[in-house]
Amino acid sequence: MFVIPAIDIKDGNCVRLFKGDYETAEKVAESPYETANYFKECGATWMHMVDLDGAKDAKLINSDLIIDVAKSSGLNVEVGGGIRDMNAIEYYLKNGIKRVILGSAAVKNPQFVIDAVKNYGDQIIVGIDAKNGMVCAEGWLDKSEINYIDLAKEMEQIGVKTIVFTDIEQDGTLAGPNLQQLDELAHSVSCNIVASGGVSVLKDIINLSELNVYGAICGKAIYTGNLDLKMAIQVAQKVTE
Repeated sequence: MFVIPAIDIKDGNCVRLFKGDYETAEKVAESPYETANYFKECGATWMHMVDLDGAKDAKLINSDLIIDVAKSSGLNVEVGGGIRDMNAIEYYLKNGIKRVILGSAAVKNPQFVIDAVKNYGDQIIVGIDAKNGMVCAEGWLDKSEINYIDLAKEMEQIGVKTIVFTDIEQDGTLAGPNLQQLDELAHSVSCNIVASGGVSVLKDIINLSELNVYGAICGKAIYTGNLDLKMAIQVAQKVTE
């Protein structure tokens, strides 16, 4: 299992949100460049970056900063937030980003996901963000009537290989991931499942490894010091060997 540390960008700063609420944005690091270098020193091979402004405004806003941080770090980087058309996907991928995450588009414009997967294959990830099992879009501000499992099955049919699943109620809370929903999701589709939201301590990494998910995104716990990233990466490798 990959432990994937996260950098969320708002107004050019590294921030974390509580349950996806933009009003709770808290700056957690002085420099995204230094943060990314720290992740690499800890043994990370992948990094998760989100353009929070882009997610809310449905367009690329912090993309140049994200690309620059990714290049300087040398890490494999996946990016989400504000990616709503093929030009945005192409811009990221041609500038060294390894994978792009389509979130709201999966709900609002399935044809876009179909076209993206056709053109870019497994470089396209779908992010499914749910509240009480129902999918939310547009920076989590717009709740749909679609169940997260149903959307995952639809994405699997399209050919999506990797899904990032976030339980919004857990995100930024340090309360542990929603293991039940993740287990149900992992048993419902053949896609690689990346868990996001709530990871706080090493026990969470062990629990997720035992669910046999593909990856675990860690954000707030790294910044607060609750989770030792280097140790988490080592434990994840050991459990899944």
